[in-house]
Amino acid sequence: MGKLGQRGTGAGGGGIGMGQGISGLGTRGRGAGGASYGAGVSLYGSGSGGGVAQGQGSMSFGGKAGKSTRMHSSAQAEPPSSTVGEGYRDYGVNPFVTAAEDRLSTFAVDVDTGSYTLARRKVLEGTLPPREAVRVEEFLNYFRYAYPEPAASDGPLAVHLDAAPSPYTPGRHLLRVGVQGRRLSVSERKPAHLTFLVDVSGSMQSPDRLPLAKRALRMLVDNLRDGDTVALVTYAGNVRRVLPPTGMEHKASIHTAIEELSAGGSTAMASGIDLAYQQAMQTLDGASISRVIILSDGDANVGATSHQEILKTIQGHVKEGVTLTTVGFGMGNYQDTMMEQLANKGNGNHYYVDSLLAARRIFQEQLGGTLEVIAQDVKLQVEFDPEQVARYRLVGYENRDIADRDFRNDRVDAGEIGSGHTVTALYELELKPGAGEGLATVRMRAKRPRGESATERAHRFPARALASTFKEASADLRFASAVMGAAELLRRSPHADRWSFEQVREIARAATPAGNAEREEFLSLLEKARPLLRSVAAR
Repeated sequence: MGKLGQRGTGAGGGGIGMGQGISGLGTRGRGAGGASYGAGVSLYGSGSGGGVAQGQGSMSFGGKAGKSTRMHSSAQAEPPSSTVGEGYRDYGVNPFVTAAEDRLSTFAVDVDTGSYTLARRKVLEGTLPPREAVRVEEFLNYFRYAYPEPAASDGPLAVHLDAAPSPYTPGRHLLRVGVQGRRLSVSERKPAHLTFLVDVSGSMQSPDRLPLAKRALRMLVDNLRDGDTVALVTYAGNVRRVLPPTGMEHKASIHTAIEELSAGGSTAMASGIDLAYQQAMQTLDGASISRVIILSDGDANVGATSHQEILKTIQGHVKEGVTLTTVGFGMGNYQDTMMEQLANKGNGNHYYVDSLLAARRIFQEQLGGTLEVIAQDVKLQVEFDPEQVARYRLVGYENRDIADRDFRNDRVDAGEIGSGHTVTALYELELKPGAGEGLATVRMRAKRPRGESATERAHRFPARALASTFKEASADLRFASAVMGAAELLRRSPHADRWSFEQVREIARAATPAGNAEREEFLSLLEKARPLLRSVAAR
């Protein structure tokens, strides 16, 4: 696999932007097609040649098993935004697939939400997020849906299926595949041994970075319990162990150590990761959780800064049983690709924090899911009946694609689900007349935490799950359709060329009950994003 361009600071020096850097990252390991990066996607660039080059091209991947090809929205001028020096990767847009030629769709689950939170911040600041930053699955998975809890016979995960005619394109349907993880009670949660790896480099000085990260950490510590421990490691030009693994009986000492953190210097991320894992290994045992939590803007510029070198370090420690959460902060030089892929390789979660409310959601309201994995290497394979389904496309999950032949290969890495986590995926379908019972069969494979072999369950689509009209569909399916529609429009998906932002807003409004704060916030966000999208269309 080829190396990424180094982080540049001068004109034309950034990553894979404006024809600089190195093209060709090799294959993605999921099919026969290789990957090629065109000019216009810069991962680490800063300066006039860095950031996300506007309208300079796109990235394309060889398709699943060499058959499909990613689609891309046409190059469009973006409204002014602070993307210079930020790092995003374009994974393309899934195409329609003819069911008679390929009836299987296979992907790893994803519970990350960072893309939605980052996009929210951009819109609230009056700019559109770069389309490469919009991952549809992370928009969908940010919101809560009323999936039923797993029954005792289901194990830790339950699958929910429903479908309805599409509100966007006549003659098409939307199929929702939902997974609900079992919620562990406070008493069921294993003791947690956490190592905070905090970026204290000069780029973290602003109020929305290190000061906000410190408040988030204090909140997390206050929600831990007896038997949990915290270690604290920092990195800037060098790395430092601020606090060895320390129990909650010394909570005041932990708070003091967090409060005394200050920013300054360059960023030796790789060395910090090494030291953090050394601390995590001290408390590793089979009866507890051991997790590294990185708080950073992802901007690595000293030492082993190669994207692939850092990812290799993470993969080695995952096999030992230490998981990883990444929490992103800041704008202007934020490295979304780095932070998202660190979490992917670390069998953990990726979040972006733009406010204290966002921190509370991660470290207080959803603490169990943030900390404890209940199912590992979770894969979904949807088999469509070609007698009932003419064509289909999976909306989102482009960077979670798995070759169909690897579905039962338990050596292939997939996604993790934490306590109470949900996973939502939407398919756009073209059905044949008489479609209904058994139009799709969903198979799910998952391992127990630290398990070696996976178990598999199959779920057939029942006739009662197909609504005759969109209005008759559940409020959750309708709201998920609005979230998906907004994400498709924000990333300028070619499939959404004729979709209406006003229609998305009306669907969301009709599916938002009074008092549902997160859905009401989404409605407000749509209002702010609408004129921004109009300004792009007018150019």
